[in-house]
Amino acid sequence: MNNNLQRLLDIMATLRDPAKGCPWDKEQTFATIAPYTLEEAYEVADAIARNDMNALKDELGDLLFQVVFHSQMAAEQGAFNFDDVAGAICDKMQRRHPHVFGDEQIASATAQTIAWEEHKRRERGDRGHSSVLDNIPLALPALTRAAKLGKRAATIGFEWPDVQGALDKMSEELREVQQAVSNHAAEDELTDELGDVLFCVVNVCRHLHIDPEAALRSVNNKFERRFRHVEARMKENHQQPKQTPLAVMDSYWDEAKEMERQNSKD
Repeated sequence: MNNNLQRLLDIMATLRDPAKGCPWDKEQTFATIAPYTLEEAYEVADAIARNDMNALKDELGDLLFQVVFHSQMAAEQGAFNFDDVAGAICDKMQRRHPHVFGDEQIASATAQTIAWEEHKRRERGDRGHSSVLDNIPLALPALTRAAKLGKRAATIGFEWPDVQGALDKMSEELREVQQAVSNHAAEDELTDELGDVLFCVVNVCRHLHIDPEAALRSVNNKFERRFRHVEARMKENHQQPKQTPLAVMDSYWDEAKEMERQNSKD
């Protein structure tokens, strides 16, 4: 085993050692560590989005530590250890790539995606799952889970034939939101109608092969970037936010948009 990997496993075992370990590490459980695991995964995605290789190296290390942490706790219970985790993913990758590690032929990336999903479907069946929607984690971000639900349902034909069908459905759901607002609907009804719209947006993204989480992250970043420009311009002009007319703030927002357009041309 790689020296650094063994070193990491030894560090984790020492941190959890009942006699000389760290008090904080010793009292953790799968449930208390899970949020940190999710956080580290997002930090990996953030480093990738920023194309920061040094940060990516560090964040991947943090994520690896989470895997080691969970494996150590499982080993203490006699459930499995890190080597079992590594062995399980090795077996799965070889099983799901028979065109690489076996005799099957796959002509394209698209064909591989289809074959991959078929392997997963058979594995779910072998584990006794009764629905194609089984085993989609509840803890996933809502947009990601919506995309997975739609993708799974599409595998048995529950799918719009093209993106126009998804767009038409989204328009229908938007009209229902407008009607609910006009009728002064209760909050639970409005929540339900807006949820339908969001689910339809995810379906449109899926048809266009766009990751809805990535799309929303990008828009979040754009909003933050432009709003910070608005704040900077108000400060520059000695304007108080709550006393500054919306039209003035909109003009600063438009400045930010124009600056971005000019920078994209350079």
